[in-house]
Amino acid sequence: MTRAKPELHDTILYVDGVSVSFDGFKALNNLSLYILAGELRAIIGPNGAGKTTMMDVVTGKTRPDTGDVIFNGGTDLTRMDEARIANLGIGRKFQKPTVFESQTVYDNLELALAGNRNVFSSLVFKLNGQQRDRIDEVFETISLSADRDRLAGDLSHGQKQWLEIGMLLMQDPELLLVDEPVAGMTDAETEQTAELLKSIAKSHSVVVVEHDMTFVRALAAHVTVLHEGSVLAEGTLDAVQNNEQVIEVYLGR
Repeated sequence: MTRAKPELHDTILYVDGVSVSFDGFKALNNLSLYILAGELRAIIGPNGAGKTTMMDVVTGKTRPDTGDVIFNGGTDLTRMDEARIANLGIGRKFQKPTVFESQTVYDNLELALAGNRNVFSSLVFKLNGQQRDRIDEVFETISLSADRDRLAGDLSHGQKQWLEIGMLLMQDPELLLVDEPVAGMTDAETEQTAELLKSIAKSHSVVVVEHDMTFVRALAAHVTVLHEGSVLAEGTLDAVQNNEQVIEVYLGR
């Protein structure tokens, strides 16, 4: 069920033989997985399978004990800190949305575009025409054009998640890591989030960690199942749901 190992230049993310231990517990155990450029990938698995640790390693929050993490065909992420990795073009969306609730939706996108400036220079940051067009484009993508003048704090939970995804898109990352985006969403918001991520994946590589199988099915993505820090199975959702090992350690619980 596991796909053949791709050539390094065909991948956006190449994780090979990565292990991470915390106080004797192996959070990742010789983990190897490969995300192709332009791919939408879903990663599932029971609690403690290593999903969050994997994202921590990719984004520089955690340094692996062993193994290689190569981005975009040649950049070794294990030698870089979080800020440098973010600047390379890797964006991470955590489960809980973190938007500027006292600012308008538009201002949130503008602040994201301002990037690494300090607070004062962000306040006096002036958009040019191209940047305003980029904000309008992201508004269309995240379906919040009608809410641009609302305070971000007044949005629904799902809309806040979309806004934060939009804030990541303002940085134009090549790879997005998205952690359980539909937790707490309504069914309608969940369906719309699947469509949003599929749309984003047309021009970016996207990795989604999720527990909601209905949502994973809606993504129609290649699925990787993690268990005890390693890849247990890969394939279509139907294939992994019918895998006896996956049923035993995850889906059958």
